[in-house]
Amino acid sequence: MSVPPPKGGSEGGAPQPEKRKKESILDLSKYLEKSVRIKFAGGRECSGTLKGYDPLLNIVIDNTTEYLRDPDDPYKLTEDTRHLGLVVCRGTAVTLICPMEGMEAIPNPFVQE
Repeated sequence: MSVPPPKGGSEGGAPQPEKRKKESILDLSKYLEKSVRIKFAGGRECSGTLKGYDPLLNIVIDNTTEYLRDPDDPYKLTEDTRHLGLVVCRGTAVTLICPMEGMEAIPNPFVQE
């Protein structure tokens, strides 16, 4: 005796909800071909020209410069940099993206002196 295959879709069952296309909450299109700075999970930072991205926030950066970290403190950046060229960054590692134009460093208000 054979068992009939289960019915799929809306045949005899409850109607399937309409699937909506996933959209990114960030609109990076206004930053294409502009300089951006990116921070990653784990403390790495880099800057370069944003060339492309996808809805999962995988990004492509050209003329990339990585800011090297202090070996004693992985979250502290040094003055040293290295040129990486064209880089594809995985979206799950990206924690922050900001434009370089209009960005200025300010002292940390939470550090007690």
